[in-house]
Amino acid sequence: MSMHEIIDRFHTLDGLLHIAPEAGGPYPELTWGDHFFYFAPDGEVLANTQPFATIITKDYPDDTASELSAPDRWRLNLHIGRARFSALFGEPGPDVDANADTPGQQSVTDAIHPHPLYSRQGWVAVVNPGSRTEKQVDELLIAAHDDARHRWERAQS
Repeated sequence: MSMHEIIDRFHTLDGLLHIAPEAGGPYPELTWGDHFFYFAPDGEVLANTQPFATIITKDYPDDTASELSAPDRWRLNLHIGRARFSALFGEPGPDVDANADTPGQQSVTDAIHPHPLYSRQGWVAVVNPGSRTEKQVDELLIAAHDDARHRWERAQS
């Protein structure tokens, strides 16, 4: 799966707000080239709302374990919630060292693993999703979107 295929899949979901920061826009330079996905049917992000998914195209200062500085690497991050996370991985332990000097699980491509910084909040990550993870990524993407919709609906009532 290419990044564009994943982004196209997001665009089939209702109520999607896709923010893709770029040069000259209102977002910090560090976020340029990345993608943030919200459930926001009115086009407005609610206060104190996090995206339900992101695509990150580079290492961040506090997050280098996925080795995204290498060419043609990117990472899909999905907020699947603690219950779904626990069903996949068991109870989350401490978040890994996202700046580890030695390659590890966080850099393996086409494998779903705990997010290097936010696993305790129910986030998973996939570096360069592909054929091995395509079906499960699609299921988790839909679940993350549905959960975001439910949070938005609760906030509206």
